[in-house]
Amino acid sequence: MLLNHFANIDLLILVLYFILVMTVGLYASRHKDENSKQYFLAGRNVGWFAIGASLFATNISGEHFVGLAGAGAARGLVVGHFEWLGAFAIIILGWVFVPVYLKMGVFTIPEYLEKRFNRSSRMYLTSVSIVAYILTKLSVTLFAGGILMHAILGWDIYTSTVLMVVLTGIYTIIGGLGAVIYTQVVQFAFLIGGSLILTLVGLNEVGWFSGLKASLPAGHFDIFKPLSDPDFPWTGIVFGAPIIAIWYWCTDQYIVQRLLGAKSISAAQKASIFTGLLKFLPVLLWVVPGMIALALFPEVKGDNAYTVILSSNLLPVGLRGLVFASILAALMSSLASIFNSTSTLYVMDYYKYFHPDASERKLVLVGRLSTMIIVVSAIFWVPLTKIISSNIYIYLQSVQAYIGPPIAAVFLVGIMSKTVNSYGAIWGLIGGGLIGALRFVSELLHNFYNLKNTFFSWFVEINFLHFAVFLFLVSLSIVFIVSKLYGTKVVNGLPQYQTAGIPKLSKQAVSNLELKKQV
Repeated sequence: MLLNHFANIDLLILVLYFILVMTVGLYASRHKDENSKQYFLAGRNVGWFAIGASLFATNISGEHFVGLAGAGAARGLVVGHFEWLGAFAIIILGWVFVPVYLKMGVFTIPEYLEKRFNRSSRMYLTSVSIVAYILTKLSVTLFAGGILMHAILGWDIYTSTVLMVVLTGIYTIIGGLGAVIYTQVVQFAFLIGGSLILTLVGLNEVGWFSGLKASLPAGHFDIFKPLSDPDFPWTGIVFGAPIIAIWYWCTDQYIVQRLLGAKSISAAQKASIFTGLLKFLPVLLWVVPGMIALALFPEVKGDNAYTVILSSNLLPVGLRGLVFASILAALMSSLASIFNSTSTLYVMDYYKYFHPDASERKLVLVGRLSTMIIVVSAIFWVPLTKIISSNIYIYLQSVQAYIGPPIAAVFLVGIMSKTVNSYGAIWGLIGGGLIGALRFVSELLHNFYNLKNTFFSWFVEINFLHFAVFLFLVSLSIVFIVSKLYGTKVVNGLPQYQTAGIPKLSKQAVSNLELKKQV
């Protein structure tokens, strides 16, 4: 247990971390004019550095310390492709998607679908997003946090994760997105500093990169694997991983909400460049430590690589507290983002629709209450995180491969094509979503009942990255085929219905399409 090796200076660093985070969070919560724009989008007045640091801190969570390091120990540098591709996806976000979102003035990403297509598409994406946050972000963050806190403090997974949830929930409930962003700037500094120190100390111990390579199995420094590789075939990396990256970075409320709070398109684009450059760091900060753990401790297996290296005597007195603070920063920043983005989706996409006359103060109150409910729900979810597989990074990427491709397909054609209509969009989302859900359920059945020589076994044995390509192409086909069946032609840049019996566009729909044309 690492806490037994803590010196006074280590404990002082931890105390300093908590004081800084809670002080900044509560200070950022003080608003003279509290309204929904202030609470959910930080008043749309955030600068590029704060957004960039917040984006990076939001993205980095327990799955990086536990899952990415574990994948690095098991497979080597190849897992870094997901991080490197993120850098390019963020640039696409800044120059293709964000200008559209900001000019439309949306509060949520699903709101774009209503303005481009229809209300059904918006409600579908909101529902899927909330479920996805539970299946991926919340479950993985709590599970990884429990593993790390147990290794460091010796506490059981329930006690340690409840503590994280409660502390994070306090400033998130009170301050909204502004408190989340500005606390993440503090957490960003701890996160980078602590992780970099551990990497440098570890590399020095193994003889830097030449010594590390000599200590590892052959192939750990290969960045491309053969087509037959069960986890990372090169075809899946080249064609499947970018699809997941586009969904995650360009169409997910969890990520994009920070850019929706930018003071201008220029600030959002500068933040995108900043975060894109930062995304080249995770390989050095978490994949390499996993490889170092394997070199120093050959018995390392699964997701225990980072905890093994933490529990060793590798770190000198005075640095353990900083590394522990970096872990807490990653866990708390991701939890805060999950709470805030889920609350925003519920209030702006559900509550406001059924209560259009609700006052600004009422929307903020409902936002706080919904965040509180999410915090409590997270506590009850903790025991269920034990069902997650032994490599949580691969688990996370695989589930995202079942959820993301249909959403990425609809957003891409929505922005780039004028001929697809609302019928194609909703059927693309639903059809692709059902196929992805079937794969997920089939995989669960296959794992629990060990089904052999059945449709389920064939279906789940397709590599998840190859499945992402298949699902993306199927979803695209559905969008275009259904749009064609309902017959649209473009008149002055706007889709017009041709098929008899289909209602004409409503005034609101026409207004939305005209706005899209202007954008």
